[in-house]
Amino acid sequence: MSNYHDDHAEEMEDDYDYDMDDPVDDMVDEHQERGFRDSDSDDDDDYVRSNADIPDTSSADARKGKDMQGINWERLAVTREKYRQTRLEQYKNYENVPNSGEEAMKDCKPTEKGGMYYEFKQNTRSVKSTILHFQLRNLVWATSKHDVYFTSHYSIRHWSALSGVNTELMNVEGHVAPREKRSGSLSEGFSQTQVSTLAVKDNLLVAGGFQGELICKHLDREGISFCCRTTYDDNAITNAVEIFNTSSGAVHFIASNNDSGVRDYDMERFQLCKYFQFEWPVNEPLTQQQRLNQEADEGVPFWLWRGAQRYFIGKLPTAHWTPQEKLGAPDQHTSLSPDRKVVVIVGDDPDGLLIDASSGKTLHSIKGHRDYSFASAWSPDGRTFATGNQDKTCRIWDTRNLSKAVHVLRGNLGAIRSIRFTSDGQFMSMAEPADFVHIYDVKSDYNRRQELDFFGEISGTSFSPDTDMLFVGVWDRVYGSLLQFGRLYNYAYLDSLF
Repeated sequence: MSNYHDDHAEEMEDDYDYDMDDPVDDMVDEHQERGFRDSDSDDDDDYVRSNADIPDTSSADARKGKDMQGINWERLAVTREKYRQTRLEQYKNYENVPNSGEEAMKDCKPTEKGGMYYEFKQNTRSVKSTILHFQLRNLVWATSKHDVYFTSHYSIRHWSALSGVNTELMNVEGHVAPREKRSGSLSEGFSQTQVSTLAVKDNLLVAGGFQGELICKHLDREGISFCCRTTYDDNAITNAVEIFNTSSGAVHFIASNNDSGVRDYDMERFQLCKYFQFEWPVNEPLTQQQRLNQEADEGVPFWLWRGAQRYFIGKLPTAHWTPQEKLGAPDQHTSLSPDRKVVVIVGDDPDGLLIDASSGKTLHSIKGHRDYSFASAWSPDGRTFATGNQDKTCRIWDTRNLSKAVHVLRGNLGAIRSIRFTSDGQFMSMAEPADFVHIYDVKSDYNRRQELDFFGEISGTSFSPDTDMLFVGVWDRVYGSLLQFGRLYNYAYLDSLF
């Protein structure tokens, strides 16, 4: 994972605070420069203040022609179409591998735009999901069509679409600590945690931080349930978290970190139960990892896989294990297959891995992307999965033949930062860093898609478990909000009954 982005390098290195492009500021500045706005118009501060009171937008408002984000295009004196074209031409995609986007476009399949699967329902401006790292966009989670969880600066919040109530669940700017003492939990807790990723499922909320922090809260209990630090490595940021149920029904979660580690935590016992570290094509010698663990003689088994050969390194203590050297390339995202047997891992390397969830054995490498990957997701069918990359593509893979991707889908502006499947497997969404979320009809073999077109950085996307709703977090200084889309159903078959 990169610790900088273009002109924001010093900000990222100092405090990891990435100041994303503000579409509203872009519009104001650019249109003043090009003469689209009257030179005698109000100054920018007045413009921002006057727009801060813009009301929410409903589906009824949108049907009457109102912009779904409430952007007053007449006041900006530029058409939406012209500004969209400007964004497409000027938006700079972040790449670790130069020209990866141009190269990857050669692989992409043509798709039919114009599908209509989810319609706009509501734009809620009081829900402002913020972003701290420009490459990590998993900060919005829906646990039902009425319940959405998100981060807003240091606050982790719940919004009810039913009541409209926005409630703070946890504030990590100050000190947070677990209420109960458990083995492996840091009783002293944390202060001023910068949240990099989030996951919510089955009444469990897990927040990951920039310094390897993991903060777990049961939503049906008071206080914090569990705190731990995955690593004390300098490169410790928590990139992704996935909550799942084991075959026995126990609640676990997988955390992937920038230290190249993948960790499985048991939330019934509040303990680390598995830890795998992976090498990418260019890496440190095996003996370095042996030296790190030569004195770890009890705790969690630690295995290193090189190709098909497994090396037993030793056992890790269940808490406070401290690596001293950076090993391998960071694991940016992991996704567990529906049968809980296979994990897909992507990271700071064009290639990815499929590993055995129990042993950590590498089952297959995934080759085809041209840059680093930050998103992955399994289809409910258990055979296909998707990976999102900074080469501006989402690739669909079939486990029955992994020699190459079965589909290569392209974005408009930049990297594919978030991928989600509906629980019935009918649709897949892929989100770019800003402005676009694409919804693919899986049953059409990914040939048809709907394009959600708006302005602003995307903090996260989430389908409700019943597939009825799609929520999109938009981060912008003025127009930050939560967009809500409802699924359209085809009831034509009912006509035959009458």
